[in-house]
Amino acid sequence: MRNALGLMLASVVTALVITGVWFWTSSPQAAAPPQTVAARAAEPLPASAAARPALKDDVEITASLTKPAPAPAPVPAAQPMRSTCANPDALGVSRTVVIDTTGGPGFGFLQYKQFDFLTDKEVVLTFDDGPWPTTPAVLKALADECTKALFFPVGKHTTYHPEILKQVAAAGHTIGSHTWSHAHLDSKKLTEAQVREEIEKGFSAVKMALGTAPAPFFRFPGLAHTQPALGYLASRNISMFSVDVDSNDFKSSGPDQVIQNVMTKLDKQGKGVILMHDLQKNTALALPTLLRRLKAGGYKVVQMKAKEQLETLPEYDAMLVKDQKMPAVASRPISSVVQTVSQ
Repeated sequence: MRNALGLMLASVVTALVITGVWFWTSSPQAAAPPQTVAARAAEPLPASAAARPALKDDVEITASLTKPAPAPAPVPAAQPMRSTCANPDALGVSRTVVIDTTGGPGFGFLQYKQFDFLTDKEVVLTFDDGPWPTTPAVLKALADECTKALFFPVGKHTTYHPEILKQVAAAGHTIGSHTWSHAHLDSKKLTEAQVREEIEKGFSAVKMALGTAPAPFFRFPGLAHTQPALGYLASRNISMFSVDVDSNDFKSSGPDQVIQNVMTKLDKQGKGVILMHDLQKNTALALPTLLRRLKAGGYKVVQMKAKEQLETLPEYDAMLVKDQKMPAVASRPISSVVQTVSQ
């Protein structure tokens, strides 16, 4: 009897314990806190879950987590610069080349035959001895044909007409130097120091007129070079320019002869660096027709630019300022000094 009663009590106690455990584990207060989507995503999947096919809900949750941020709005492609040339049949510029002047490379087959970069029917237009009152007429002819040239000004002339040299630069032409005083550097009367001074003061004068450094391009007056001068230019990384086609405009009887000289030689050679002088009146008069003849003959203009501009030497800059007794760069614009009050 006692044994039966004990077994009965034990069963009741066991049932109550089981019921209490079930009730506690089923209670919302006792349940583990729900995981966030982010926390769930960070947990590694059990092997069994990884093996099963993804359910629709799983795919949607994963996609929402891995979806990349919206791509930024596309940047509009750079538009090519439109030509401002008003002449639809202009001679123009067929290509522009940039010259690395390291070591002083030479151009123009009359003297320097190392770099033959022009193809058939290509020409480089060059002008010596400016700036001069005739230079604006040359600039207009070039502008009317939307083409570019290389100018080699004389240092002294830049001090006479700095405003004209500024016009050359503003038109986008390349500007080198042609010595300070147009001295022939092969003269036995010149010492090596004087030769260097002619070269350096010429470049300093261009810089003074423009307020910015010139291109390291140089042409000997009369094409009269010497080995020491060539060596010095090479040490300064200045390119030397000779000629392929000489217009001989300085001794031509008129503009027609200038045109004939250029076209006869050019048609024979087929290409080349053309030498002209922007201080020659006949050249200024001949240029509009000459440029049209070049166009009609199928010739194309190549513009030459320097990879880096020349850094002039301070001692020659100072020498020039002292000689000219004037500031290297005007501190005031012309409009603030000279004003038109009636016209």
